Amino acid sequence: MTFFEAIIIAIVEGITEFLPISSTGHMIITSSAMGIAHESFTKLFTIAIQFGAILSVVVLYWKRFFQTKEFYFKLFIAFIPAAVFGVLFNDFIDALLENVLVVGITLFLGGIVFLMLDKLFNDQGKSDAAPSYPSALKIGFFQVIAMIPGVSRSAATIIGGLSQNLTRKAAAEFSFFLAVPTMFAATAKKTLDFYQEGVALDSHQINLLIIGNLVAFVVAMLAIKTFIGYLSKHGFKAFGYYRIIMGALIIILYLAGIELNIV
Repeated sequence: MTFFEAIIIAIVEGITEFLPISSTGHMIITSSAMGIAHESFTKLFTIAIQFGAILSVVVLYWKRFFQTKEFYFKLFIAFIPAAVFGVLFNDFIDALLENVLVVGITLFLGGIVFLMLDKLFNDQGKSDAAPSYPSALKIGFFQVIAMIPGVSRSAATIIGGLSQNLTRKAAAEFSFFLAVPTMFAATAKKTLDFYQEGVALDSHQINLLIIGNLVAFVVAMLAIKTFIGYLSKHGFKAFGYYRIIMGALIIILYLAGIELNIV
């Protein structure tokens, strides 16, 4: 992997990580287009640079991260379902990741759902208050749905928040906060797996990881600010259309017998 390739992948990660469009799929598409998707370091890189994206949430909302214990308890409660299901169904989830048709279908169906969200859940009469403890747990179970490839963690948790009577802004922000423990745990687990498999990093690869995390951090900060502003004003339709187009394209290519390497 070159520095140019690392920067491109990191930009894609920063843009898509907190948008409801499945960041992993986009990074795999990007690395495949550059012909480096099968390299073992590429797989580690796409996981490790999530740390930069995580850090952007902490920096943007640092005042919210250093407040009452209640905030941390709610995040922990929301995190529990994904942690439990991730351990229990790890092999099944890994098998789904290899099924490109599942990705296409979930992207397509998720897009249809997003077209209906603005009518189903509007902000009228709602406040930007944080979710209650029971609501946090329910949002956590929505996050479990995101273990199906193509669903998108952000999409699932935002819809979960909307179903608990949160405003679009409050639902998106809680989704960002929940990403921190969830993505940190997933990143740590996958990175440890790679090291246990004997992956040794040279100085060039370490520099690539540093650059990748820095780029993902900066781009994710810009993406979060833009997403919150856009979502508050325009809702979910644009993301719905995008998911439908991407899902339909994947399904068509799959049915046409064209091999795809997307997870």
